[in-house]
Amino acid sequence: MTDASVNGSYARAVRLTSGAAGRSKTLLATYQAFGTAGFPLYRSDDQGRTWSKYSTIPVTGVALQPYLYELPRAFAGLPKGALLFACNNFGTFTSTEIQLYASTDRGLTWTFLSTVARGGRPDTTNGATPVWEPFLLLHEGRLICYYSDQRDPKFGQKLAHQTSRDLRTWGPVVDDATGTAYAERPGMTTIARIRGDRWIMTYEFGEPDDPANPDQDEYSYHVHYRIAKDPEEFRFAKDTPLLDENGGAPNGAPVVSWADDGTRDGVIIVTGNDDQDLFINHRLGDPRRWTRLATPIPAGYSRQTIPLDGPGAPGNRGLVFVITGAQYGESAPIEAGVVSVRG
Repeated sequence: MTDASVNGSYARAVRLTSGAAGRSKTLLATYQAFGTAGFPLYRSDDQGRTWSKYSTIPVTGVALQPYLYELPRAFAGLPKGALLFACNNFGTFTSTEIQLYASTDRGLTWTFLSTVARGGRPDTTNGATPVWEPFLLLHEGRLICYYSDQRDPKFGQKLAHQTSRDLRTWGPVVDDATGTAYAERPGMTTIARIRGDRWIMTYEFGEPDDPANPDQDEYSYHVHYRIAKDPEEFRFAKDTPLLDENGGAPNGAPVVSWADDGTRDGVIIVTGNDDQDLFINHRLGDPRRWTRLATPIPAGYSRQTIPLDGPGAPGNRGLVFVITGAQYGESAPIEAGVVSVRG
């Protein structure tokens, strides 16, 4: 898939689980791009080889940071396989709102459900109060919406979540990760379930290059992660920088997934904004066991990976669909492909 007609980034996809066992499953994909009305939704029925425009998610105003999610079971009046879509709506650039939409016809039509969180205008300056970057997960009878939060006066930015049982009302804000100094900015939560009934959360950890002079133009955003037994309790888990076998650190906009590649523990896969390589770990996140894996898929801002293994598809073990767009602050088409991470 390559859409050269627009400059896009923050590409997101979902692999639909319905369909005959052993056959290629449908992928739906979207991305963020200024100047588009709503979010374009593309569809592939051959595991990402060919794509066609399918529908548009009708979000009004300027909206970015999309996320697609398929319900693994019936929930809150929606059937198993219903789709959820979250985004950050900037409106007329006077506020930020994490909004939630649903589709019960495989993405053809969409209905607005609720606003999860509201913040101030879109401004990354410490002291501003926006919210950013939603991520969805259904866990134990609650939908969790994770996001980056600048509204807490104690922190330049923190990671937080809220939960809902009905997709319309939302519980209190719960912290997931905070810095130890005001200027530190953990951001961009993504989460994956790994073997041993554990969960991994990755995020960029923004910190000034010179803590004594916290100029936001001189920040690094190295990737950190936490591992927990409960995806609502990452705040109690250890903050760990991700370093590869040579001490290199991925930087910015990480996304994490886990794949069954036939090895004992499977493989954790992490992407970063600045690297075309993937960062992989076959030892359940052991900080000493991260290695780089070269790929032909270009680096991108919040490049997403979706493992293609699953029941009825044993030949797909270790195969991962990757979708990407421009790196942060750059211009590039949306591209996608499949890579192998087999151990």
